[in-house]
Amino acid sequence: MSAPIPGTPLATRSTAGTLDCFFAPGQIAVIGASPKEGSIGRALLENLAEFRGGVFPINPKYASILDRPAYARLADLPGRIDLAILATPASTIPGLMQECVAAGVRGAIILSAGFRECGPDGVRLEAEVRAIAARGGVRILGPNCLGLMAPHTRLNASFAASPARPGSVAFISQSGALCTAVLDWSRREKVGFSAFVSVGSMIDVGWADLIDYFGRDPHTRSIVMYMESIGDARSFLSAAREVARDKPIIVVKVGRTAAASQAAASHTGALTGSDAVLDAVFRRAGVLRVDAIEDLFDVAEVLAKQTRPRGPRLAILTNAGGPAALAADRLVLAGGQPAVLARATLDELNGFLPAPWSHGNPIDILGDANADRYAAAFEILARDPGVDGILVVLTPQAMTDALAVAERIKGALPLAGEKPVLASWMGGAAVEAGERVLNEAGVPTYSFPDRAAQAFVYLSRYSASLTARDETPDAARSDPASTPGVQTAAAIIAGARGRGRVILSQEESKRVLAAHGIPVAGAIRAQSEDETALAAVRTGFPVVIKLHSETITHKAAVGGVRLDVRDATEARAAWRAMERDVTARAGAQHFLGVTVEPMVRGDGYEAILGSSIDSQCGPVILFGSGGRNVALLQDRALGLPPLNLTLARRLMEQTRLYAALQPEAGRPAVDLNALGELLVRFGDLVIAHPAIKEIDLNPLFLSAEQIVALDARIILHAAEVPDRDLPRPIVRPDPVPRASMGIFAHER
Repeated sequence: MSAPIPGTPLATRSTAGTLDCFFAPGQIAVIGASPKEGSIGRALLENLAEFRGGVFPINPKYASILDRPAYARLADLPGRIDLAILATPASTIPGLMQECVAAGVRGAIILSAGFRECGPDGVRLEAEVRAIAARGGVRILGPNCLGLMAPHTRLNASFAASPARPGSVAFISQSGALCTAVLDWSRREKVGFSAFVSVGSMIDVGWADLIDYFGRDPHTRSIVMYMESIGDARSFLSAAREVARDKPIIVVKVGRTAAASQAAASHTGALTGSDAVLDAVFRRAGVLRVDAIEDLFDVAEVLAKQTRPRGPRLAILTNAGGPAALAADRLVLAGGQPAVLARATLDELNGFLPAPWSHGNPIDILGDANADRYAAAFEILARDPGVDGILVVLTPQAMTDALAVAERIKGALPLAGEKPVLASWMGGAAVEAGERVLNEAGVPTYSFPDRAAQAFVYLSRYSASLTARDETPDAARSDPASTPGVQTAAAIIAGARGRGRVILSQEESKRVLAAHGIPVAGAIRAQSEDETALAAVRTGFPVVIKLHSETITHKAAVGGVRLDVRDATEARAAWRAMERDVTARAGAQHFLGVTVEPMVRGDGYEAILGSSIDSQCGPVILFGSGGRNVALLQDRALGLPPLNLTLARRLMEQTRLYAALQPEAGRPAVDLNALGELLVRFGDLVIAHPAIKEIDLNPLFLSAEQIVALDARIILHAAEVPDRDLPRPIVRPDPVPRASMGIFAHER
């Protein structure tokens, strides 16, 4: 895996122009065209009937097909072909690709199945096709795909049963079957597309190419994706970060419930799963991940119509408690927050609402609420600085005028400013006129309030993702030579690898951390009973005695930890018991003595901070609740190094532990700024030493008095792995600030 090149422009391949052969071709050849009913070759020709350019059937069996002259081979065609669509058996594709190269074809859509999904032979066939196309400069979409549509130019280069409506959403899917289902749904819901693309196996054209292209496409306002695999994660991140600021990118990525990762040498390695890493990639790129297909288009609509909220706090205005409670539940479960109304807001609402109103959020203004009551309450909520968005819920009751309420809400929209407004007008035909008014005013409407609340949470997440996208850590921090003590840490690592070791002892691990300014609990080495007792006396009781080993990482599993040792006699006994237990459970060669360190007490929390390597994304940072129950708690968040203080705070905020660290009455607070700076320094360490495979700081003790790593382990890549093959971070700062974007350079 090669390193990112600092200063390299984001798009090192110019993909936008090269994809015109797919979305704006002049002439198209259909190889495998057929007049047979029910055949893919016939469906293609029928779907291309409205295409404004030339369409040429290729099939040596026929003189004409569907009233078009047919040709035996590409070489027989008049003029140059921009796009060839191949609908023949997989075994014929290499030969046909040779013909495409010879004829100067610019792009090819391979609809055929029978490649990598069929095993090793299919993989070899795929590689052969790719190599032929690469030599001739032919771009490939597919294989094993449905094709594509560009509705604004009446191009339907697919065998789908129905065409896509023109619109502003570019839809990209790895599943052809899902494409057909979405097309059927979109026609019922009147959703339109700027492009509709089935990518299949992506042997050439992939996510990054299409994001680049649609980022420049004037018909496209948002990009939505159904993703089964990310492919080249670096290229995806690079392209997505460039486009996401101007056009929302929304992804539903399947595979959340894949089997857990295999056992690793560290807790971090076990807790870091590929899907969770992709979440971190999406956040850093400014991409919004949603949970379901219907959410893709809900979110695309709300992003097209509404501003992004400043935060996750939603006010729910309603004339019925039940639907509002449904919305509030979904809001909280999805990660949003009910807005806490300001005292001044409550006073204003109390001034005109009937006494039985809810006196909180949701703001239930009761079933007899008329348009004036709705409008007055809405205007008050719009002024509350603690409200980031407003959901207006209406249920039709005897005295409800859904149209009048909608008109008044429409008139008050300017008061909301940058706060997004969503609505749920429940009741079907009885509220259609009001829904129409709101939709025309740019307010997304939902049949049920829980879907509206979910849409707001996605909107909030998207806003947070764009904030993370714009964060650019100081490039100097990622230069190993600029980090104090880095040479000390590098010497420790190089020394261990030079001796054929891949596990640093706890003492060595702590020295590496300390060299990067990360506070660690001091320890004294001891190699006998007497030395252990003396070290314990010097340290001051109570103490912790731990195994010193260059081969064992999970010390507790072999009896290598003794807590709360209170006198010299107990210290001697701890040495003897540890030597006996480690010898019995692991072998005498693994017992190299002990370390003695202070027993940390106090009102604090145990966290874990670590790093491990993802095969696609390089080093990944983990933070969360730690201690002995770290695997049970499963409270962790992942981020990509390097970090700055804002990114470090966002990482902490994703955990349940973060809420526990907030100040409470009677208890001094943990210094979150100091913790954030520690996370930043930890990210610098990870960047500076690519030879590190895994790190665990567990527990990392957090209290008002101190933040200190009580235990540490570092796992290295074997010395046989050359420096050029050591994993590199997927993202790095530019060494030269780019004022216009503040963006990272990424390898493509």
